[in-house]
Amino acid sequence: MIPIIEFVLGIAVLVYSAEKLIGNLVGVASRWAISLFLVAVVFTGIEFDDLAFGIVLNLEDLSNVALGTVIGTTVAMTGVVLAVAAIVAPTPVDVPTSYLVLFVAAPVVMYALALVGALTLLTGIVLIVAFVAFIGWVAYREHSARRPVWRNAELYEQIENLEVGVGGRGGTAPPVAMPAGTPSGSADGRPGFDLPADLKVDQGFLKARQHSPGATLALAVLALIGLVAGALIAGRGTEGILDEFALDGTVFGVTIATLALSLEDIFLTAEPQRRGAPEIAVANVIGSVVFSVTGKLGIILLVGGAIVVDRSVLVWHLPALIVITLVAALFLSTGRLLRRHGIVLLGLYVIYFVTSLVSFGGVPLDD
Repeated sequence: MIPIIEFVLGIAVLVYSAEKLIGNLVGVASRWAISLFLVAVVFTGIEFDDLAFGIVLNLEDLSNVALGTVIGTTVAMTGVVLAVAAIVAPTPVDVPTSYLVLFVAAPVVMYALALVGALTLLTGIVLIVAFVAFIGWVAYREHSARRPVWRNAELYEQIENLEVGVGGRGGTAPPVAMPAGTPSGSADGRPGFDLPADLKVDQGFLKARQHSPGATLALAVLALIGLVAGALIAGRGTEGILDEFALDGTVFGVTIATLALSLEDIFLTAEPQRRGAPEIAVANVIGSVVFSVTGKLGIILLVGGAIVVDRSVLVWHLPALIVITLVAALFLSTGRLLRRHGIVLLGLYVIYFVTSLVSFGGVPLDD
């Protein structure tokens, strides 16, 4: 019974923390006037829980498992997380071509380095430098292109300005945002303005934007800690359920465990799209993929030592990762993430999973 309680509690903490993190990331971007895409890449793309898990595995001489988790989580980011987000919440996206090129290039670079048969300490240094360069390029590109802090920043500023005009910050009468094509103003005489038909005002975003710069950053970090804690609690409950009910490890791993371990990223991708901040969703996917195959793998190598690359990694797992990432990049380049895109990505992941299980004896799982 305790494992079930842990699992449910972990999921609850996960969902709550994800909700808070999304709003606070908007607050950080708004109050610090930093691109939301860049903020989200740093906060959600760098996955500290996966990194810690990979380091422990490599230190315990489970290097193949450590490499497997790197590949498995990366394939799942596009084949499961992005796929589910597209199916649940289709949305317009605006991703610079250079980001998509780097998105695809990252696993290609990993594959090229793995061709020598071993990933060494030198390889780790190269990969870490590559990730730092990626972050540097995103920061430069977001600043030099003068891109908006986030897609709906100006609309929220209009809402806040009207709120000040009505009753000041914390007033009891918020402004009225009317659907596009509706005359400004409201039935009770309060001012309003035209709101795009595809946008719903998110009160969490409004509240987060009102905090001081320091408070927004602190709350975002706190929400991120809660997110990791929720994932760890849910993972512990998952292991307990497996042991207590004597379920088959493979069956449980490919169903409940995989879903639980992907929940963090699914929430951080589908939920921002639904709430009108797709920058967080796209940044989470692109940042996580690039970090996994560069920064995360590089740190694992530096801390835990070299990893010998198995033949199956070279002939199947890494090529599959590259193909699925390329297809995802092509879909993102269209400017709109559609349900059919999600179905295709999920189908590719199923093909990858089944082929791995049947022909290669298993699939890398993050458990």
